[in-house]
Amino acid sequence: MAIVGDPGDIKCVIGLMSGTSMDGVDAALVYTDGVRVERLGPSLTLPYSSDMRDALKEAIHIASAAAIPIDTPAEIKLIEQELTDWHAEAVFELLSVTGQPASSVDLIGFHGQTITHRPDRGWTWQIGDGGRLAGQTGVKVINDFRSADMTAGGEGAPLVPIYHAAMFARAQRHKTVAVLNLGGVANVTWLSFEDDGEPRMIAFDTGPGNAVLDDWAQLHTNQAFDQDGNLSARGISHEEVVMGMMATSYFDDPPPKSLDRDDFNTQAVRGLSAEDGAATLADFIVESVVAAQGHFPSPPEAWYVCGGGRHNATLMRRLRRRMPVLVDPVEVIGMRGDALEAEAFAFLAVRSERGLPLSFPETTGCKAPTTGGVAHLPKKRPRTFR
Repeated sequence: MAIVGDPGDIKCVIGLMSGTSMDGVDAALVYTDGVRVERLGPSLTLPYSSDMRDALKEAIHIASAAAIPIDTPAEIKLIEQELTDWHAEAVFELLSVTGQPASSVDLIGFHGQTITHRPDRGWTWQIGDGGRLAGQTGVKVINDFRSADMTAGGEGAPLVPIYHAAMFARAQRHKTVAVLNLGGVANVTWLSFEDDGEPRMIAFDTGPGNAVLDDWAQLHTNQAFDQDGNLSARGISHEEVVMGMMATSYFDDPPPKSLDRDDFNTQAVRGLSAEDGAATLADFIVESVVAAQGHFPSPPEAWYVCGGGRHNATLMRRLRRRMPVLVDPVEVIGMRGDALEAEAFAFLAVRSERGLPLSFPETTGCKAPTTGGVAHLPKKRPRTFR
C-alpha cells in the first residue's frame, strides 16, 4: 500500500496543536515536504491562563449539550477569537526564538481546539479561526483537518499516524512498533515496516488518557493535573472498579474507533479518597492500553510514548510492569514527546497543500485514502513581534 507519496519541495512550516488536556498551545517549526522530514526547528509551549482553560471548558460544555451540529453560538465565537489570538502569540514567540521573520515561513498547520467529537453522528468540531490567524501572521494557514475524513466515512481521528510512519521510518530501530500518545484521550499507532520500507499502519483511540486524571486532580487537589504521578502513587488501586470500567464494549470493538474527551469520566471512582481514586484511574488508563494489544496484527517489538502522560511516573511505571517489551518515552530515540503532535500538523499542512492523503481506511475507517484541510490566505499585513 503506497501511502506516503513522492518527494517534493521542502517547506518551512509551523505546526500548532491544542490538545484535549487544554494546557496550552504547542508550536513547532518543521522543514518538510509532507513525505520526508528534513529537519526540526525549535518548539515551545505557550501555557493557557486559568481563564482561558475555563473558557475552553465552557465551550466544551455548550458543544456537548448539542445533540446535532449547530450554528456557532456567540459565546463560542468569542472564545474562538481568543483561542486564535493565543495561537498567533505562540507563532510570534516561536519566531522570536529563531530570530526569523514571518515571511520566511511558507505555511502554518492550525489544528484548533476540539470541543466535541461524535463520530457516531458524523460530527467533529474544532474551533479556531484560520482566516484570523492568517491575517495576524501574514502566513498561509491550513486548518479544519478532520471534516473531509468524516465526509468520507471516517472517524475523523487519529490523524497523526502518517507522521509517526514518517518519523519511525527515519529512525529504523524496529520492524514493528507501537507509538502511544498519552494525551487527554490516549491513542496508539501500530506500525510495521515491510522490506520495501513502506509502512503498514493501524491506529485508534485506546481509551481514556490524562483527561480523567486531570479532572480528578482538579476536583480533589485544586491542581490542574497529577504532577509527576505523585497523587496516584500514594493511593491503592481498586481492582474491582477498574474491571467494572473495563467492561464497556468499546475495548472489544475492532478499530478504527475514536473517542470524545468526556466519553470516560470519574464517576466510577466517586467516594474513593483522592489518592485511591487517582491510583484507580491510572490503572484504568494502563489496562485500556494493555487491551489495545488484542487489536494488533502482531505484537510490537517496543512501545514509545509521547504526550503529557509520559511525564506521569506512575503511568509509565505501571505500563512497563504490564507490557512484555520495552516501554520508553520517544526522547530515547531522538523525538520530542511534547512537540510531536504540533510537528505532525505542520507535516499534515504540507500534505494537504499537495493533495496527499491525511487519513486512511486503517487509521480512521474512511472509504479510501483521503486528503483534507481548508486553506486561508492572509488579507492584510501581519502585526510585528518584539
